[in-house]
Amino acid sequence: MAMTPAGSTQHAGHGLATASLQSPFAHNPAFSWTVEWAVMLTAMMAPLLIAPVGHVRARSFTRRRPRMIVLFVAGYASVWMGVGAVCVPLALAVRAFAPASPLAAAVAICAAVVWQCSPVKQRCLNRAHRHPALRASPPHADLDVLHFGCVHGLWCVGTCGALMLLPFSLAHGHFVAMAAVSLWLIAERLESPSELEWRVRFPVKAVRLLVAHGRLAMHRGTATPPPRLDRSLAH
Repeated sequence: MAMTPAGSTQHAGHGLATASLQSPFAHNPAFSWTVEWAVMLTAMMAPLLIAPVGHVRARSFTRRRPRMIVLFVAGYASVWMGVGAVCVPLALAVRAFAPASPLAAAVAICAAVVWQCSPVKQRCLNRAHRHPALRASPPHADLDVLHFGCVHGLWCVGTCGALMLLPFSLAHGHFVAMAAVSLWLIAERLESPSELEWRVRFPVKAVRLLVAHGRLAMHRGTATPPPRLDRSLAH
């Protein structure tokens, strides 16, 4: 009977353990992309939920605030995960038929630019600023906040959906594109509601804030401190 060295047995066991940890991602691209979609959704959407979550918190009883926030986030996330259930298979199909083609990225960029300039995009952005009245007493409070989460998620899909697809359409640089899109979405949400028309939309308010903070920092750095009075002369 052939003897197996202990080292090789340990190495084989380690290899099996590593393979078992990597198998969901290596042999199931749909699972991998679904996890990536959830991570991207969490990273990109979390800053945009500060205002609506604050609205929910301010209109809830103190003891019910955690429950209300969880219900809002659940309704919001369910909408985006439903969108991911459609987008992930489409992205997998595109990668399967054209794995190295830049056509998918070009189409996604063109679609995002057209959508950004459309009046429908502005309508979605305007509605994303609206925070409805919420009843405080159960069970109506639970239904109101869950409905608010779903509706807010739908308007966010209209506002952010086209840009959210850009990182998925790139063969490389997913995280860089994700960070750039996140910053753009945060800056875009600072803009006030405006008229519905075809136009190029640029987050002017965010640029003005950055310029103002830069000037303030430069002024603080170049300002000369007042002269110090010598204690010997002061007495």
